Amino acid sequence: MRNLLLTTALAVVLAACGGTDGAAQSAAGPTPAGQPWETRAANAPSQTPAFPGQTRAPEVTANVAYEVVTVAEGLDKPWAIAFLPDGRMLVTEKPGRLRIVTAQGQLSAPVSGLPEVDARGQGGLLDVALDPEFAQNNLIYWSYAEPGGNGTNTTAVARGQLVENPAGARIEGVQVIFRQAPAMASTLHYGNRLVFDREGRLLIALGERSIIEGRVQSQDLSSALGKVVRINRDGSIPEDNPFVGRDRVRPEIFASGVRNIQAAALHPTTGQLWEIEHGARGGDELNIIEAGKDYGWPTIAYGLEYSGKAIGEGQTAQPGMEQPVYYWDPVIGPSGMVFYQGDLFPAWKDSLFVGALRDKHLVRLTLDGDRVAGEERLATDVNERIREVEVGPDGAIYLATDSAQGKILKLVPKAD
Repeated sequence: MRNLLLTTALAVVLAACGGTDGAAQSAAGPTPAGQPWETRAANAPSQTPAFPGQTRAPEVTANVAYEVVTVAEGLDKPWAIAFLPDGRMLVTEKPGRLRIVTAQGQLSAPVSGLPEVDARGQGGLLDVALDPEFAQNNLIYWSYAEPGGNGTNTTAVARGQLVENPAGARIEGVQVIFRQAPAMASTLHYGNRLVFDREGRLLIALGERSIIEGRVQSQDLSSALGKVVRINRDGSIPEDNPFVGRDRVRPEIFASGVRNIQAAALHPTTGQLWEIEHGARGGDELNIIEAGKDYGWPTIAYGLEYSGKAIGEGQTAQPGMEQPVYYWDPVIGPSGMVFYQGDLFPAWKDSLFVGALRDKHLVRLTLDGDRVAGEERLATDVNERIREVEVGPDGAIYLATDSAQGKILKLVPKAD
């Protein structure tokens, strides 16, 4: 990230001087070689990346022979997958249902005991995650749009104990451990992904609710809109959060200036949180989140407003604001991401896989340290919105498709 910051600052200075030279490229490293997969016209063609390879990485294929098989069908807008220790899956459905799905594709009856959700627009029952000590405590965590008064709602996170018996599964001891504040009269941009860090603390990746009243709070540290927050598993605040003890600052905030995070995962080597957020017309971003940093929304951004106008003052860089590791223009509509560490596809080891809602396929990114060195598009014949991406205990890559007749699919090696 230091290299990215150096490159950003250098780009700003050079832009102020009205030109660039070779110093910017040498600071960020050489431009990745090869033709990019993306050949469509950019929404903002006049915008210049902050460093070589920040967008339109070359197409890099691993030449893996795979096939896509259907695991389960008949799910109503499945949003997230979490694997239980025995290989079954917890699957959330946007209207507010939680299902248990077997490896053979059998769907349970809805798990009882979950609170009411506001399923309007982009709301509903969203992410689900197992407690790091699930084998001992059977606790699960889920995020959802919680209805409020006067048409308002908020992103909330709750936890409870998963109890199974012959009569069915239920959640007991439900506790709401986080509510994003302030509540908004909006049905958009809830985020949301749940990731436990290596110390067992819960990182919650949020949105800024889209409406102007929410958007302008993304860089406001007195608001939880447009933030990554970090809490302990019981909802208390970690003492080493970056803003603990500061006046008029919410202590749960870990990082600020994000738009609408739809994917997040820990890097398997560094343990850092990587997230992907939706841009407007152009500007889907891949970011590495660091404590206390400001990721720029809405002051700086790539792409344009949906209206075609510039975002804010049309700036893509400012000192003190982080650059994305990578961005897409046109957008792919990212949702769900996972670092592949399985053994079923050795050639894909250490790749980053990202679902694409808009482009309706799976994106594989080849990484070189903290940089994207290549991009490959997979499962292009699925032709369905990919909402979630996970790796199963069998090493297969599992996908959830976003429709009223949603499916759980998986990528497996192609049969000879």
